[in-house]
Amino acid sequence: MNTVTVDGRTVTPSKIVCVGRNYAAHIAELGNEVPDDMVVFLKPNSAIGSELQSRLGEPLHYEGELAFVVEGGALAAVGFGLDLTRRELQSQLKAKGLPWERAKAFDGAALFSDFVPLPAGAPEGLGLELEVDGELRQKGDISLMLYPPRTVLQQLAGFLSLEDGDIIMTGTPAGVGEVRAGETFSGHVLHGDRRLVSASWQAR
Repeated sequence: MNTVTVDGRTVTPSKIVCVGRNYAAHIAELGNEVPDDMVVFLKPNSAIGSELQSRLGEPLHYEGELAFVVEGGALAAVGFGLDLTRRELQSQLKAKGLPWERAKAFDGAALFSDFVPLPAGAPEGLGLELEVDGELRQKGDISLMLYPPRTVLQQLAGFLSLEDGDIIMTGTPAGVGEVRAGETFSGHVLHGDRRLVSASWQAR
């Protein structure tokens, strides 16, 4: 089983619960409709990776996200998550009304920074930045979410058991794109103007 680091501890998530279409600007950039209800899909533990791939039968696309570890039924820690997507395949599956797992849940499809405890006042005030080769590609915060983290947790609890160590990925702001081999991706979690945690990967 794959693991993540939470406040210096090694934790094994049973699953990753992902929220799709949670930023209006990202919905618009992909030409999707605003959903009537929160969009939820799952990634298995085997999707947790450590290396940033640029291709898997087709070019992969990146999506930077705020990710939370759940403990005791609450949001306990936050980190930066990189959701990798087979976009062409995803578009084909969506057009046919089929599930997204082949495009979203493959091995290595989720990369994470270390997770740190939520600071006082969080999740309010949390945001993210993603830089590629030093260029800012994505920036967003929870004020832009259609479903902020506590609402996400509440809705998930209505139909899904969250085990200690499970990860919630809360969706991506605008600015997604193709991963190109050799590029360096640096993701940051912010609380106001302060960086809480960062991680970097070089695409291969």
